[in-house]
Amino acid sequence: MTKVALTAAGLYAIVLLRAGGTFGVGWLAGAGARRSRFAGRISSAKFRRVERAIQRWGAPVVALSFLTIGFQTAANFLAGSMRMPLTRYLPALFVGGAAWALVYATAGLGALEVLSRLFAERTELGVAAVAVLVLAVCGAVLYRRRRAAPASDEAVSEES
Repeated sequence: MTKVALTAAGLYAIVLLRAGGTFGVGWLAGAGARRSRFAGRISSAKFRRVERAIQRWGAPVVALSFLTIGFQTAANFLAGSMRMPLTRYLPALFVGGAAWALVYATAGLGALEVLSRLFAERTELGVAAVAVLVLAVCGAVLYRRRRAAPASDEAVSEES
């Protein structure tokens, strides 16, 4: 087997376990909510209508969520908490997970190959590329934290 096939197979196993686990946690959370003080709210006709729609039409959303960043966990959790039948969820999980694994295996290995060639042929450019990448990630994290900090400071001052 090639590197891409082995990597994709490993990533596929990981995504099936992770997304399936998220679905399971959502299922348990939904079951717990149905037994809690929220039971009255989630037994309304409007909520049941939304639940039926997700059960029926949510599978394509779950499958496509694997091609997004940050939405797939929410989609899998919601599918579980809204009791999407396994006959609809599992095909969506298998198809979406396969797409995710192939995209990440090819893109990830491609990026690693480019970086390894860069390091082998021009070490100083490879080090610079990694440094720029690390600085960009750190900058993005700091930017998000600073942007979120004033909102939390305003909430504290409003409560006072």
